[in-house]
Amino acid sequence: MHADLPPATVDEFHARLAASFESLPKRLRQCADYIAANSDRIAVSTVADLAAGADVPPSALIRFCQIIGFSGFSEMQKLFRDAYSPSLPDYGTRLENLKSGGAGSPARLLGEFIESGRLSLESLAKSVNEGALEQAVNLLAHAGTLHIVGYRRAFPVASYLCYVFEKLNIPAMLHDGAGKLDHANALRAGDALIAITFAPYSTETLDLAAAARARGVPVVALSDHMASPLAQYASVILPVAEVDFGAFRALTATIALALALAVAVAAARE
Repeated sequence: MHADLPPATVDEFHARLAASFESLPKRLRQCADYIAANSDRIAVSTVADLAAGADVPPSALIRFCQIIGFSGFSEMQKLFRDAYSPSLPDYGTRLENLKSGGAGSPARLLGEFIESGRLSLESLAKSVNEGALEQAVNLLAHAGTLHIVGYRRAFPVASYLCYVFEKLNIPAMLHDGAGKLDHANALRAGDALIAITFAPYSTETLDLAAAARARGVPVVALSDHMASPLAQYASVILPVAEVDFGAFRALTATIALALALAVAVAAARE
């Protein structure tokens, strides 16, 4: 029997898993055994990965998700991604925290954000993987159309990249979700995808990256660290971390990395 509502928390998920275990048929019990022992992998694995680990077909794993109360694997994975992604307070709370901390004048705020940007750039300069950057440039330089996706905080980076590629006469398409359309069917052999997301990770971006990988389209990922769930779909990942001030995170280092990537790709194409 399907549960009426999906588990709202990871603890509720485990409680429901334990309660339903004895009534599960053999293959679904294999799923339950494997998931219970490897629940830390749900957030960063594909259906195929988990099914292989449980030694069941992917359809059995999806059926298991539905028995637990989810509409499918994506909904179960989202629960674990939301639970394990670092969370930040909402913007109202961040502003109140700044006020209570005596943030002071606009000039002082500007100085603090300039400093956090400087530290972010210094961190990028020290941590950038030159080999990965060159690999990313090579992939994009030899691709047809460059597809770019980034939602929420990553959207300014994605839209700016598309703008720069347009000015450099490089075919580029921004996937912005307008009209609830993901345009995954626009991905073609010979193209490449630049996917940008930071914790808490955008489901839309991860879904498009998964679609690209399934179609054999290489994915260049910009994310906050190598363990990002985006890494499982990426041909190459370029990690970039931003230093925050008052839980506000600017995009100083990310924009610098994106601009360098775009200009390097244009130079390589010529």
